[in-house]
Amino acid sequence: MEEKEKVSIGVPIYKVEKFLSKLIDSLVNQTYKNLEIILVDDGSPDGSGKICDEYAKKDSRIKVIHKENGGVSSARNKVLEIATGKWLVFVDGDDWLESDCVEYMLRLVHETDSEMGMSLNNFTTRDRKQIDNDLIETWLPEKAACTMLYPYLAIGCWNKIYSLEFLRKNSITFTHKLSGEGMVFIVTAAQYANHVGVGRRKVYNYRLNNENSAMTKYRLEMGTYAQKAINKIKSELVIKTPRLINACNWHIWKNYNFTLFLIIATDSKKENIELYKDCLKNNRRLFISANLKADLKLKTKIKNLIIGLFPIWYAKRSLKNQRKALKKDLME
Repeated sequence: MEEKEKVSIGVPIYKVEKFLSKLIDSLVNQTYKNLEIILVDDGSPDGSGKICDEYAKKDSRIKVIHKENGGVSSARNKVLEIATGKWLVFVDGDDWLESDCVEYMLRLVHETDSEMGMSLNNFTTRDRKQIDNDLIETWLPEKAACTMLYPYLAIGCWNKIYSLEFLRKNSITFTHKLSGEGMVFIVTAAQYANHVGVGRRKVYNYRLNNENSAMTKYRLEMGTYAQKAINKIKSELVIKTPRLINACNWHIWKNYNFTLFLIIATDSKKENIELYKDCLKNNRRLFISANLKADLKLKTKIKNLIIGLFPIWYAKRSLKNQRKALKKDLME
């Protein structure tokens, strides 16, 4: 592939000293070389900022921004503000890329003539098996946005590529503070895009064993912010079709159960008894309307039926399984 087009890679960094070298090594060793690597040290209290500076001394493609802590959204917005590439890729600070990730992402947008591209799959620290057959497709905005709202695609702005001009033209930035900011960003971008190039190959490595991440350090605010995020998406839909509205309604129902899970995971039922009751009430109230019209596979509908009938039991079971999986996840 010709390397005329510069690709900016933006990384928000906070308390990831343990994982940072593996990440940056994976960036500088990409098969596609015309890169601008923007490392945003979001006031990290550990040695992350120093590690970034050391790498910048060795590779002129690396730019390091040190700023006061403002959260992941402010760090990513800083990337959007200063990036100079034609294309933009986001990476989380504790993850890492396969060596041909950027090359593959560019292939997705070029082969489909899209303003946005994404892979439906990614490696995790618990799943190291590559898919057998890749398939590249061109998706219309509605299908892409719906897929992001259903449980078949990991929510996040990573594992995707965006035309920087397209993002700026449509004023697409990060607006949420804690949980749900990535979902708002990608669903909004998908709706504005001419179409989305979609592949299946795993080129992004998503870490599930960072004890400081939202995946392992449960906070009730994750649920309340996520609820605000999905409400924002529904109220500001660019494509107001029944299919996309149904996807939003399902995600709203799903998030009440996510919040219930977080109350149980943080052992804070007593302090949040009204929210606890509200989650149970909305699980029952919205179950039929949200799931009846949802575009879900039969296996997922059966799982949702169990959640609808036994929400507390299911939340406790999920917590037990997550803790067990985390204990076994020792990949560095």
